[in-house]
Parts: sequence; C-alpha cells; structure tokens
Amino acid sequence: MENQTFECTEEQTFQYQSTLPSLPVPPLSESLEKYINAVKPFVNETELRRTQEIVKNFQHGIGKELQRKLLERARTKRNWLEEWWLKSAYLEVRTPSQLFVNFGGAAPYIEHYWPAKEGTQLERIGIALWHILQFWDLIRTERLAVHKSENTPLDMDQFRMLYCTCKIPGITRDSIVSYFKTESEGKCPSHLVFMCRGRIFTFDAVHDKRIITAPELQRQLTYIRRRCDSEPEGPGVAALTSEERTHWAKVREYLINLDPKNLSVLEKIQSSLLVVSLDDASPYATPEDYTQISLEALSGNPTVRWGDKSYNLLCFSNGTFGSNCDHAPYDAMVLVAMCHYSDQQIKASEGKWKGSDVVRDIPWPEELIFTLDEKLLDDIENAKQQYYEKASDLQLVSYAITSIGKAYIKKLRLHPDTFVQLALQLAFFRLHGRPGCCYETATTRRFYHGRTETMRPCTVEVVEFCMAMLDPAVDFGRRRRLMLSAFEKHNKLMNECQNGKGFDRHLLGLFLIAKEAGLPVPELYTDPAYTKSGGGGNFILSTSLVGYTAVHGGVVPMVPHGYGFFYRIRDDRIVVTCTAWKSCPETDAEQLYWHVVQSCQEMVQIMAAPRL
Repeated sequence: MENQTFECTEEQTFQYQSTLPSLPVPPLSESLEKYINAVKPFVNETELRRTQEIVKNFQHGIGKELQRKLLERARTKRNWLEEWWLKSAYLEVRTPSQLFVNFGGAAPYIEHYWPAKEGTQLERIGIALWHILQFWDLIRTERLAVHKSENTPLDMDQFRMLYCTCKIPGITRDSIVSYFKTESEGKCPSHLVFMCRGRIFTFDAVHDKRIITAPELQRQLTYIRRRCDSEPEGPGVAALTSEERTHWAKVREYLINLDPKNLSVLEKIQSSLLVVSLDDASPYATPEDYTQISLEALSGNPTVRWGDKSYNLLCFSNGTFGSNCDHAPYDAMVLVAMCHYSDQQIKASEGKWKGSDVVRDIPWPEELIFTLDEKLLDDIENAKQQYYEKASDLQLVSYAITSIGKAYIKKLRLHPDTFVQLALQLAFFRLHGRPGCCYETATTRRFYHGRTETMRPCTVEVVEFCMAMLDPAVDFGRRRRLMLSAFEKHNKLMNECQNGKGFDRHLLGLFLIAKEAGLPVPELYTDPAYTKSGGGGNFILSTSLVGYTAVHGGVVPMVPHGYGFFYRIRDDRIVVTCTAWKSCPETDAEQLYWHVVQSCQEMVQIMAAPRL
C-alpha cells in the first residue's frame, strides 16, 4: 500500500467482485492437524495425548457430519463465513463497542507539515476533510484503484462501508445499516455530522453538485465552534453509544418512543458520511511518541464521538488528528488506505490549501437537537461515568523504535512482519516465563467478501527459539538456526492463511453448524487446551501489522489478562501501540514494549554475528 496508485480510470473499483473465487472450506484432516500443532506450545504431554484423542474422535465422529453440512452451505454461498463472522465476532457481542471493540489511533500528519500547534484546529480540519471527501468521491465514482496482490484483484467490498454506515444496537444482536451508493446505483447521502461540547450539527458537503472547498468547510466550522464556545454545553447524547449493547438498545427505543423527531435525528447521524469530532483535548504528540494522542483516540471524550459510526474523525484543539471506528463493518486496512491517501495529498500540498479561496453562499450548519427527559439525562450521566471508569483502566504506550526498520530487516533477508512477531514472542517469553498464545490478522481478501483469518505466531519452532535465547549455554549458531526455522514456519502459516487454508475460521464454522442444528457442543471446544491455545477468542496477544505506511492505530486487549499489540513498519522505524489493563497485576504494556526493543536488538546481533 505504501506506493499504491489511488486513482484509476481503466478499471472500476468494484468490477472484479463478480469474478472473485468463493471462500474455500479446507479439508477437515488438514485443519485438525494444524490445530494440534498450534496447541502443542501450551500443554504438557499428558494434556496433548488427551487433546489428540478428542480430535481423533471428532474427526471420525461428529466432525465428519459437521464438515458435510459446512460443505453444503459453501455450495450455496460464495462466502460461507461472511454472515456468521459478522454476527459472532461483532453483532452478537454485548460488551460496549466504544473502547472494547472499536479501533483507533493518531493521524500521521504530525510527522511532517502539521505538528501540534494551538489555533490551527479549524483550518487543518477544513483541509484534511476536503481530502477525505475526495476519497469518498473516488469510491462513489468507482475510480479508486483496485487493490491487487501480484496482479490478482482483491475484494473491495469493505470500502462501501467506510462512509454513510452505522451500527444499530439490538436487544440480542446489533445490525449494520449502510446508506452508501455508487454513482451508478443512485443517490448517496452527502451530509456531515459534527460533534462539539455535547452538541450536534450537520451540513451538506456538496453544494451545487460540487464538494465544498476547504475555506468553505472552515467557514462552517467557525460557525459551529463560535456557537459552542459562547453558549452552554449540550447534553452529550453520544455518550449513550459507549454503553453495554443491550442497555443502549433499550435506551434508544425509549428515546425514539419519547418523540418521533428523535428517530429522524438518529437517522441523520447514522446516514452521515462520517462524524467529525471537535475535541477540546490537546494531546502531546511527536513522531517518536504517540502515547497521549493514541490514548485519546481509543478512550477519549464519549460525548463528541458516535461509537457506532463506521468513521469518527477526531480533531483535537492543538491541530492534531485521530480516528475512532466501529470494527464491525470493515477491517482497519480500509481506514489505512483512506488515511494514507489524505496524508499523501497533504504532503504534496505542503499542508496548505492551494485551491480557490472563494467562499460561496452555502446554507449555515443546522443543529440537531434530541428531545430528552430526566430519565435520559440520567442515562447519559451513567453512561459517561461507566465509560470513564473503564477508560481509566486502560494502559497504553505508543512509541517509535528508531534503531531498526524495514530497510535494515530486508537487508538481513528477513520478512519485516515476521521479524516483529518473533521479537514479540521472545519479549513475552522473557517477561512472563511462558509462551504467549497469539492472534495475528491474516487477510483473506483474495476471496469474495473475504475479511480475515487467524494466523497463530506461537509455534513449536518459536518456543524452541525463545528457550535458546534465554539459555546462556546456547551459542549464536544454534540460535540463528532456530530463529530462521521459526521464520520459515511463520511465513508458511501466513501464506496458508491468506490462501484460505487456515484452521481457526474453519473450526468456528463447524462449531456454528453444530449450534444451529441444536447439537451438543463437541468436546473439542470444551477441552481446556482449546482455550489455553487461544481458541474461542482467548488470545493473550491480539496483534496486527497495520501496514508499511505512516498510518497507525491500536485496539484494547482481547482478554482481561492480555495485550493489544498493533504496529506499522517504515523503512527507518517500527511504531508500536501496546495496550494492557491496569487492573491486571500480571500485565504491563510499557514493560512488554521495552522487552520487544531488546528482542529486536538481540535478533539483529544474531544475524550480524560471524557464521562459525
């Protein structure tokens, strides 16, 4: 993506969707063999024999029938997993989305033309927002270049969900509503929603069939900011979106029943291109330390962001930016692509507006006002209180490792992503004295509506490498051989996952087939080894490579005693965002980060040492 062409007129963005291959169902025997190998680092010999017996019984018993049913499903659906994944991973989850599910991070502009500077908020929003709207136009007119892997088109469907999309809370299951349409499909909403000091405003981003310019956007923003600075704060209804999902669904129903106008306000927010947050926070941020700004992005003011929205653009008072996005409709690569586009445009224009300064007579922003009663005001206060209580428990560090980057790692003939994953495994082993079950995102966009597969970096080879690194009696030659063996295994597993040959989503599919058929949960899923190795969403390390651009982000840990570990890799640096919960006495994000730095240095020394 780093050297990606953004605009293309020879191909249309979605033209290959109908010809993409269907998501395959792997052979049952292969998936179960991979599962047993993935369990090995976390069990003793007795436990392993027990698990092998359970797997054997599953394979020749109920598993055979479940596989047959899954293959039947795959014959009638181009992506047998899509609907299931959306429901089980996101829509049926009842924990608050904002904080526990959403991803967020700092915008890259501070690295060049826009370091933190008070008094620049509105001018910079105007410029950044104009570029973000140009990206919307690229998708709408299908001029956004198709992403490819070695000339093979990748699925682009998730780009439809970046704009005009929102999650709606439900009592037992949420839903996603998307109002986006391409130009050939018809009319698409073009209004923006702005949140400032607990108040909500809207205006259209298109006037006389043209996207309004940066100076025109600044004029509208100035109007909103002046009103919010000179008048009382609003009630902060947006804080309700940070609530537990079933509770928020009930409060939303009450809100709608109180006054029908409230539904039209909700729909205005839901259908908007995106929500722009005029945030009064002024987080410290430098190209080496993103900690404060990343923490604000993930756990900042809930009254100026709509937690269910597919994209909240966060604009802080010191002219820095961030984002907070619902994870349900798309994966982070969509936002990375958009942010990388706007970053490249801002760099090209040296952070200045170089278009017309003429400001047309466009309608002023309209304030969106909910009808509220005492009960709802209490609900909002309670939502804020529970949110801030949970947010205060989040530990986050986000630093740049400037001693090493992609260029040097490739010079060592190593894969940069695998390098970071092995360094993390070594760091966790050193810090906690045991292997860490780990989830790494692998993309399956080679297939129709493909999203992700779980790649498990903690292999037997990785454990042998870590143990050798911690044993002073092991020489550099053996350490190097074990490290290269671990690299080879990781690269092989990642390649398999990207080509539809992973096993985690397959096992999930078999589990859901049994659940839908009303069958008892197979023993494979109740075996302690399943959970110990990360199955069922119990990974202690939740990780992802955000890419090779200047765009960055992070998530909270998957489990209370775990870590979130997102990273981006540039030629001259690796930028890491590591999270943990302060209330867990076992984990420490700062300590893990510094152990990763140490691991990187040790791995470089191994490769640089003379070969004996």
